[in-house]
Amino acid sequence: FLSLSVSFSSRTQSETSIHQYLVEEPTLSWSPPSTRASEVVRSANVSHCELQVEIGRGFDKLTSVHLARHTPTGMLVTTKITNLENGNKECLKVLQKAMILSHFFRHPNITTYWTVFTVGSWLWVISPFMAYGSASQLLRTYFPEGMSKTLIRNILFGAVRGLNYLYQYGCIHRRIKASHILISGDGLVTLSGLSHLHSLVKHGQRHRAVYDFPQFSTLVQPWLSPELLRQDLHGYNVKSDIYSVGITTCELASGQVPFQDKLKGPPYSPLDISIFPQSESKMKNSRSGVDSGIGASVLVSSGTHTVNSDRLHTPSSKTFSPAFFSWVTLCLPKIPITVPVNTYFT
Repeated sequence: FLSLSVSFSSRTQSETSIHQYLVEEPTLSWSPPSTRASEVVRSANVSHCELQVEIGRGFDKLTSVHLARHTPTGMLVTTKITNLENGNKECLKVLQKAMILSHFFRHPNITTYWTVFTVGSWLWVISPFMAYGSASQLLRTYFPEGMSKTLIRNILFGAVRGLNYLYQYGCIHRRIKASHILISGDGLVTLSGLSHLHSLVKHGQRHRAVYDFPQFSTLVQPWLSPELLRQDLHGYNVKSDIYSVGITTCELASGQVPFQDKLKGPPYSPLDISIFPQSESKMKNSRSGVDSGIGASVLVSSGTHTVNSDRLHTPSSKTFSPAFFSWVTLCLPKIPITVPVNTYFT
């Protein structure tokens, strides 16, 4: 289902240096190394950002996300604005980590921040405009009954590449879900949501497991792995992200978040089989491997995209191949994941 060939070669910067970035104090203002695309929006001048419309909220509703225009160049950008006075000490610490890590990582499938600056008590973050928003926004707007296998594969391909990059540095994302997978106008997929990322590296040593159990919002619990939810002495590692990838796969395929009803109903049960498709469900397993397919008529112009509703529709009944179900089974085993992590990235 998801064929991905990546290299596990060593990087220029060591895991120890990443750990250093995780614990050191950030500078008050910084900009990433210049590139041809980002050079035009590096100036920390708030008057150069003309806010167009609010397109979302983030960071537990503390951050407003806007489509903006960089007036000197006319480029469309994404602007995140956070009132630092509204956040408690823990929130500010998490936000601080996200800013540092977004500056440190350099990969096409990891969300880039072009520049970060403050205006009074307001933190402004300028990043590339992702014309199609997040995968969850695509689900709500165009695919309420789930996406086709082809589209899911293309989205997960980019997301897993970004996840593999984080794994090279011994980092656990801990927030993999459709709303943290962003898609640009030309189809580039990037991972966002680095605020809860955690490193396996401590005092220069890479550990097999970590025992950091933050107070996650109830809203994110359906994507968390059983070992992370258990909060026991076994801890967890990068394989917990693989479980989240499996849940995200189900989310993209069905248009629904697995276990979401459990947050208001019976006690949470990670292995509740009721969320898996049965033989007569809309999501059918087929040995023929026939895919439902989607149309490709999508235009991006002036910050909005126009979709040909006749082509971009969701069939009432979808068929997924055995390879698709094998992928989900691999990510969501009924016992703790014991296969090598490399299996998921090859």
